[in-house]
Amino acid sequence: MVTGQLGYDGALMPSSVDQGVIRASADADHESVVDLVRRLVQIPSRAGIDPYEPIFELMERWLLEHGLRPQRLFDDNNSIGLVCDVQGAQAGPSYVLDACVDTAPFGDERAWRLSPTAGAMLDGWLFGRGSADCKAAVAIFSHIARRLHEGAARLAGQVTLLFDADEHTGRFAGVKRYFLQPQARKVAGVMIGYPGTEEVVIGARGFLRAELTVAGAAAHSGGKAKTTDNAVLKAASLVTALSHQTLPVEVDATFPLPPKLTVAAIKGGQGYTIVPDTCTIAVDVRLTPAFDAAAAAGLLEEVVDAIDRQVPSARSTNIHFEESWPAYRLGSESRLGQVLPNVASKVAGRAIGTKIAGPSNIGNYLATLGVEATAGFGVGYRNLHGIDECIDVATIPLVQATYHLALLQLLGAPDPDTSPTSC
Repeated sequence: MVTGQLGYDGALMPSSVDQGVIRASADADHESVVDLVRRLVQIPSRAGIDPYEPIFELMERWLLEHGLRPQRLFDDNNSIGLVCDVQGAQAGPSYVLDACVDTAPFGDERAWRLSPTAGAMLDGWLFGRGSADCKAAVAIFSHIARRLHEGAARLAGQVTLLFDADEHTGRFAGVKRYFLQPQARKVAGVMIGYPGTEEVVIGARGFLRAELTVAGAAAHSGGKAKTTDNAVLKAASLVTALSHQTLPVEVDATFPLPPKLTVAAIKGGQGYTIVPDTCTIAVDVRLTPAFDAAAAAGLLEEVVDAIDRQVPSARSTNIHFEESWPAYRLGSESRLGQVLPNVASKVAGRAIGTKIAGPSNIGNYLATLGVEATAGFGVGYRNLHGIDECIDVATIPLVQATYHLALLQLLGAPDPDTSPTSC
């Protein structure tokens, strides 16, 4: 026997946390979620290429039509985010559901089986750029907010939707703008809707990025004088030295991934007749708690100094350190880190473990602000950022029910195992 009240579509809304009822509401929403994902995919929102206004306009209309009150985030009059609060009737913690609306580029459109903006279905998979990262999460989180809004009387706290842009450029303008606002200081945790049904991501390696500018002396490549101060040749020696560096191999059950150094780009020279006097090298170092930004910077400085001594130039190599985020991992005491995988396991009917991710994510940035974050339990997917990116639409209700139940627990609702109205 289940008690409750009727929801927006006539479905029963629980008066206490009941896993069966929440899953039933997710199943009832399935067609609507799929429709919204398709509409989102049909609007191209490639970071740094397409305007973001059309996709924000769609989500603004959808939320307003369902009784919610979204607000835009702006940067120089350009929309970079959409925020929508669901306020409970009682005081309590504040949690954020975050998903980006911008996407990676399409790649070779001719190689796609279905158009990257068709939002087309094939054999239970919905194809399109951004379907996995992260338009499915935008649609799922919006439907959760609609459900929570109708049951706001039983919530103790606040849930905020944050749909941010400018993530795939690496600038993260939307999420940074939101967390500059005073109300963001009370956020207890953020759940980021990255895809993947196998684990809950509770941490990630950090990064340090640096540009190394190697100097040489310009000259005519056909001149009589022997040319020795070639910036590209010196840069090649530096790249070789960097590639031979041995980084520490850590054995730590709490953070099992080692650090990693990658030479990401080399740019130097101009035409054929000039000995290059400048060459730049972009270096990406992935950080761990034991090999942090200071350790990575020290290693780069040591290698650069050694090459400057071995291959002297008129000017020494310059190192420009760019943005760096630390590695992070939710501790065993983290309520967010406990609730989400536990609920996911109950809803999925199998053990859902936790994971430290190799790539960094917004959770690393949030860690610098002292805000806890999970970075993915999401829909099943294929070809993330690749040709024929697609999602398994059958996994949508599992993901929706998981986050819905997790939020109800985090905001003070009783556990389904102890609820007197549980099935």
